[in-house]
Amino acid sequence: MPSLPPAQPSAPDTPTATASPFQPQSKWQLFLAFSSLAMQGFGGVLTVVQREMVEKKKWMTPAEFIEDWTVAQILPGPNVVNLALMLGDRYFGWRGSLAALAGLFAVPLVLVLSLTLAYEQFLHVEAVRGALKGMGAVAAGLIMATGVKLIGSLRLNPMGMTVSVLFMLVTFGCVALLHWSLVWTLLGVGSPAYAWAWLRIRRLDAQRRAAAQAGNGEGAP
Repeated sequence: MPSLPPAQPSAPDTPTATASPFQPQSKWQLFLAFSSLAMQGFGGVLTVVQREMVEKKKWMTPAEFIEDWTVAQILPGPNVVNLALMLGDRYFGWRGSLAALAGLFAVPLVLVLSLTLAYEQFLHVEAVRGALKGMGAVAAGLIMATGVKLIGSLRLNPMGMTVSVLFMLVTFGCVALLHWSLVWTLLGVGSPAYAWAWLRIRRLDAQRRAAAQAGNGEGAP
């Protein structure tokens, strides 16, 4: 009796972001990457993280970055620290987490302490105060530009582009206009977004299984 061909592995039931083929080659490289990231993060690190990890090093795809940054934003503590811990653990376990965390704090700690001492000396200089206000405006513009660049990745979101943009606008209104706290924003906007995404994923899974069964039925003699 002829043997049957081996069964092919089935596709995953839920849509996931395609993993990036690039990754750090050592814990030292991870340490240097996060040190460089921290040294550039004046006024916020979101823009720098996205550029370094997605565009330059390609350690993460845009979809992976959105998913991981969302988790880092929800968890307690600074979001970039949470992201460093997750990324380090993904490639090198707890040692990678420590390497990424050390990269974030080692050299920048010395720099921040030095700048703090210098700031106290020049606090009342009008030019210094004006420069700080100008850098604040630039930092806000960088964050907005990063958000616009990441909108395109929402096409891969199971909720769909239209619904994702709608939730994004509602979240902006709750935070910027209504001044909701993070907890209330997550409960008020995150809960319905979670429910809608769960329903969409279930529907997509059902459609995928139905299509697979129809294909098997057509291929049967």
